[in-house]
Amino acid sequence: MNAKSFPALFVGHGAPTMVLDPAAAGAVLARTAAALPTPRAIVVVSAHWQSERPTIGVASEFETIHDFHGFPAALYAVRYPARSDPGVADAVRRLLLADGFDLQVDHRRGLDHGAWTPLSLMYPAADVPVVPVSLQGGFGPEQHFRLGRALRPLLADGVLLLASGNITHNLGDFRRSVVAGGGALAYVSEFAEWMWQRIAAGEQQLLLGYRQHAPHAVRAHPTEEHLLPLYVALGAAGVDYRPERLYAGIDSGALAMDSYAFWPAEAI
Repeated sequence: MNAKSFPALFVGHGAPTMVLDPAAAGAVLARTAAALPTPRAIVVVSAHWQSERPTIGVASEFETIHDFHGFPAALYAVRYPARSDPGVADAVRRLLLADGFDLQVDHRRGLDHGAWTPLSLMYPAADVPVVPVSLQGGFGPEQHFRLGRALRPLLADGVLLLASGNITHNLGDFRRSVVAGGGALAYVSEFAEWMWQRIAAGEQQLLLGYRQHAPHAVRAHPTEEHLLPLYVALGAAGVDYRPERLYAGIDSGALAMDSYAFWPAEAI
């Protein structure tokens, strides 16, 4: 690998308690970060930040947003005091503008748990600058693939792209499974395996049209925000990428926790 080249990562962030009890999925994130050179910055795309236009977070120090309720008190004490990188944020802005995106900049918003959960496990010292970029609410896979494609040059310039969501995300099924204490729901692994096979084969059009082609697609994602970060990572990887399945597993019966690395051709 080129010393400056990084993969685009898609990681399953699961429930917020993952930061307190990382288990196998969290351990993989820590090992993945340890195996990479230290990036000069991390561009993070979280399922929990959506806006009308792509938005770049540039707060001088990011507040840790506890965007959940009903969890153990220890979770609300977690802080991830990351800082932004003005130079990388400006590079993101210029790349998106060059691709025709109508964007905005946010000087105040902090990091939601979709961002700080994986970051806490991968870079616990919070010493690598972070540049969060929002999803576009109301837009689907194609627009987010395009967003990732625009950001691709950053990977060859020492920047890690961290896209955080989940391969399946049906909160109704998740809650029912937790209450019932049962095993994994069959559709979860079927959908996750379909996605991985399409990723491994580089079948971009099927992936972009997953809602029409994948088994149980609507049940796996009643709303799409937790899958859209995957398309940002895929877009950033470009053509002839090498996919690596870092982890495959199911949490609480309904959350597929798959994590992937997409290695651009120039990094192979």
